[in-house]
Amino acid sequence: MRRSASKKSSQPTSVNSITSSATDLFRSASSKASSKEMERIDNLFYQYANRSSNMIDPEGVEELCSDLEVSHTDIRILMLAWKMKAEKQGYFTLEEWRRGLKALRADTLSKMKKALPELEKEVRRPSNFADFYAYAFRYCLTEEKQKSIDIETICQLLDIVLGSTFRAQVDYFVEYLKIQNDYKVINMDQWMGFYRFCNEISFPDMTNYNPELAWPLILDNFVEWMREKQA
Repeated sequence: MRRSASKKSSQPTSVNSITSSATDLFRSASSKASSKEMERIDNLFYQYANRSSNMIDPEGVEELCSDLEVSHTDIRILMLAWKMKAEKQGYFTLEEWRRGLKALRADTLSKMKKALPELEKEVRRPSNFADFYAYAFRYCLTEEKQKSIDIETICQLLDIVLGSTFRAQVDYFVEYLKIQNDYKVINMDQWMGFYRFCNEISFPDMTNYNPELAWPLILDNFVEWMREKQA
């Protein structure tokens, strides 16, 4: 009796050891694969990086865009920066590059090309887009302690970021921004306010726009200008 008991207890141990050695094998194989992937991501980075600054600078970004066959003003390049959580406009650090490409599962140029349409779908989901829209504004703050962006840049940014979704609203707002004289710059509150306006206000009639609600003053002025235009 005692012997069969010992047989019984020794059996799970061998099964356990097989399972754990299989797990170990799988772990080491997957860590080898991920270190190979990281190596390829790093190699790709150094293809475009400036050796002296150890960053991909505007020249490197231009070269990357050319290899990806997209314009440097293409919204997907901004989406790529968002995915990397890049902090400085026109520059990617190795850490940012790794973060973005690992998330995109892209360790080669051709995989990056294939990842761009998927990235665009991801960003355009409403749950992500508001974050991307806010990021686009922060990304354009190029000076330290800068809080606002000049009208000309804002007009270009609105066109790139919101133009394809809210064409009419963007066209009219850009026209208004170019002719008005009250504002030389736009801050984050006004920028986010316009996004909310596009999502909540029926356009072009704007019947549900209530200036008593907490809208930035620039939007009250814009609506007033639109109503005069329509009268």
